[in-house]
Amino acid sequence: MEYATGVQSFRPYFRRHPDNPILTTIDWPYPANSVFNAGATTVGGETLLLARVEDHRGISHLTAARSRDGVAGWKIDPAPSLMPDPGRYPEELYGIEDPRIVLLEESRKWVIAYTAYSHGGPLVALACTTDFKNYERLGPVMPPEDKDAALFPRKFDGRWAMIHRPSTAFFAGRVHMWISFSPDLKHWGDHKILLRSREGGWWDANKIGLSAPPMETPEGWLILYHGVRQTPAGSLYRLGLALLDLENPLKVRRRSNEWIFAPMEPYERTGDVGDVVFPCGWIHDKEKGIIRMYYGCADTSIGLATADFKELLDYILYCCPEPRDLPSSR
Repeated sequence: MEYATGVQSFRPYFRRHPDNPILTTIDWPYPANSVFNAGATTVGGETLLLARVEDHRGISHLTAARSRDGVAGWKIDPAPSLMPDPGRYPEELYGIEDPRIVLLEESRKWVIAYTAYSHGGPLVALACTTDFKNYERLGPVMPPEDKDAALFPRKFDGRWAMIHRPSTAFFAGRVHMWISFSPDLKHWGDHKILLRSREGGWWDANKIGLSAPPMETPEGWLILYHGVRQTPAGSLYRLGLALLDLENPLKVRRRSNEWIFAPMEPYERTGDVGDVVFPCGWIHDKEKGIIRMYYGCADTSIGLATADFKELLDYILYCCPEPRDLPSSR
């Protein structure tokens, strides 16, 4: 299906699975208020989701779910996989949430970037695992307020890189995506703005943040990000794409003008926080040539949408002008 937008022909590159939402609290082996915003990876031939689970106190933890096909037959850990531990990690006092999972090429360990809620607000913390049964916390790596973080899977000139989203009052309400570098995953610096929120009436004006981790492609790092539009009815979350240079992630090669995915279905528009689609993980199935995007629906459940990998890459390469041609994107 395509329809005119007045600028170019729009098509739904990501298609919702007919069984959406694929995971809800009904599927969970223990009581929970909501299940959403899951990181995603593959482990031993299975799809693994590390879901954010909010309990009936309002505090979030993380629980692993596994599936052979990434769609159905989920095997969910019978108890929380990673709980907040404020006794040893005081930054986790009000919960842990929104994990992004990356397999590091060098160590073959998975590193999970997640949001920890402290007395001072949300901050970025890291944990690593080799089996999603035992976890080693690396602790906080960014001060409040900061969230929406994920690592790149390999180093650049001997340093790890991480995209994240600090908030500051300096930009008069505008919030941008930043990139930082580290020699050891603990000490981070060389902080730079990577992608600015636009101004005015754009769908991604004023507030943006990383969604799923960067995906390496032959043409560059594919970036899925969310834009938050403030409306009289509240916040409206939509998704767009960008493409970074393969060897220099500071260089933005492309950025989509239009959103590519937005809340439309009832389970995306109504829930604990309505009008939200929020992916924390996607998987490139190279054998089938598709991308599976797992996303939180209205902060209540988990949905699945798929896209043809080549179609998505062609879109960002050929349908979008260079960022320098878009004054509002700088």
